[in-house]
Amino acid sequence: MIGRVWRIVRTPLTLLVLLGILCYGAWWGYTNVLRPVPPLPPTPCVSVPIKKGSLTASQVSVSIYNGGSKRGLARDVGIRMRDRGFKIQRESNTAEKINATVIVGQGAKNPEVLLVKQLFPGSTVRVEPGRVDHSVDILVGNNWNWDKHFADKAKTTLPVKAKAVCLPSIKASDPAPEG
Repeated sequence: MIGRVWRIVRTPLTLLVLLGILCYGAWWGYTNVLRPVPPLPPTPCVSVPIKKGSLTASQVSVSIYNGGSKRGLARDVGIRMRDRGFKIQRESNTAEKINATVIVGQGAKNPEVLLVKQLFPGSTVRVEPGRVDHSVDILVGNNWNWDKHFADKAKTTLPVKAKAVCLPSIKASDPAPEG
């Protein structure tokens, strides 16, 4: 009698188990298709030869972020930096509220950070060791004053003892560095 009941129940039970597996697979696939694609990791820096023992502004990639309430500050700073020869990657706002200028780089003693810092007296440096591309971010904020916080007469070169410096790779869309 038990064998007969098992034969009658076995097929519907098997179908229910397979239907459950199918539903789980469909749910898993659906959630993974809708999951956002993770961002690509930053391109590591490349060794760039240093000519005449100096790092120049045209070799440094900079992004400028406005962390204050003054509209267009990142763009205005970007124009000045571009006029000084720097490669500007991005000018945008940041959700982080900033009062004093902050220079963000891979290391406080890295030549690209030191070169940018020359133009921003009184700024602080924030170290992000995971910044493998050696790009530099400038965060400007509410206390910005052109006379106090931007050194128009600062040098746009930095003496470097090394024969090469690790800097962001130049993408095909980037203009070639001058000089």
